[in-house]
Amino acid sequence: MADHQVLAGAHVVLPTGIVENGRVIVTGDRITGSAPEGAPVVDLTGHWLVPGFVDMHNHGGGGASFTSGTVDEVLKGVHTHRLHGTTTVVASFVTGEADFLTQRAGLLSELAEQGEIAGLHFEGPFISPCRKGAHDESLLRDPDPAEVRKLVDAARGQAKMVTLATELPGGLDSVRLLAEHGVIAAIGHTDATYEQTVQAIDAGATVATHLFNAMPGLGHRAPGPIAALLEDERVTVELINDGTHLHPAALEFAFHHAGSERVAFITDAMDAAGFGDGRYMLGTLEVEVKDSVARLVEGDSIAGSTLTLDRAFKRAATIDRLPVTAIVEAIAANPARLLGVYDRVGSLEPGKDADIAVLDAEFNLTGVMRKGEWIVDPTAV
Repeated sequence: MADHQVLAGAHVVLPTGIVENGRVIVTGDRITGSAPEGAPVVDLTGHWLVPGFVDMHNHGGGGASFTSGTVDEVLKGVHTHRLHGTTTVVASFVTGEADFLTQRAGLLSELAEQGEIAGLHFEGPFISPCRKGAHDESLLRDPDPAEVRKLVDAARGQAKMVTLATELPGGLDSVRLLAEHGVIAAIGHTDATYEQTVQAIDAGATVATHLFNAMPGLGHRAPGPIAALLEDERVTVELINDGTHLHPAALEFAFHHAGSERVAFITDAMDAAGFGDGRYMLGTLEVEVKDSVARLVEGDSIAGSTLTLDRAFKRAATIDRLPVTAIVEAIAANPARLLGVYDRVGSLEPGKDADIAVLDAEFNLTGVMRKGEWIVDPTAV
């Protein structure tokens, strides 16, 4: 019986809808369809049971950087986010020297092979100096397909996404190369026009990196990339729902035009997530975190976030008033599909990994299970 658990009495969010007074059966590290008589029951009456969160854009946490930290530090950052319900995380890099990024890709690909992270995301260096945000402008370069291929190869099959300013020389060819290799081409940190963005989508780009941020605003004569990204059903848009990166009306606008099936909540978290205010390094640039908002010391640009996905979930439910089913799509199912891991995670279905988040009636996180093991025990006093 030790390998069986019945999580009972909760509002269970399934792909088909919400089951009241439902139950999820865990056998070993998987969700199963049945349990033997007498299996232990965990009473979760009044709580919500949702899939473990999937974060496809995350630079670190717990004081640790995925771009520059040691293996132990990276694992510390991963664990920090697990404590906040994110059971699947992609490690994102910021802009760096080519040789450094190649070395980091090789190092972190081992963690992906071990199942500690779900792959790698290169945010930079192939982005626009006009929309660089918290990236070192001296290290930016055009997206030469040969350089892009070198980074992808260094990741040994673990590269999941590359963010590009696709209007730059080599941008469209790089998008095509990424699509051919099964790597997500994401449009971001871009100064592209509407027409250039349409071209990039037609070439194979399928994700908008933190929509609205680090790109031209929506204009009535020059609609820019936002309109093109929202209107095309082939594109999933990332949103940082921390109350700093997006006004609630912008988030509502994105959901209205893209629909919940084309939104992915991300953190874009940096080292301070789950750690606290202070000074940090983001790549080569110094960042000051004050009142949980990260900004560059020089220039005052927003520098990632300190967001964790449990906070994004609660905000979406209590402030944005989104349906819980839509939030689960955006925070678990959609990113899992994009990453090609929906057969294992992203929903509470038999046969999948027992990756589960437990939320109370006010949408506070009270429990986290990863592969059948409680990381945060909802029954602990």
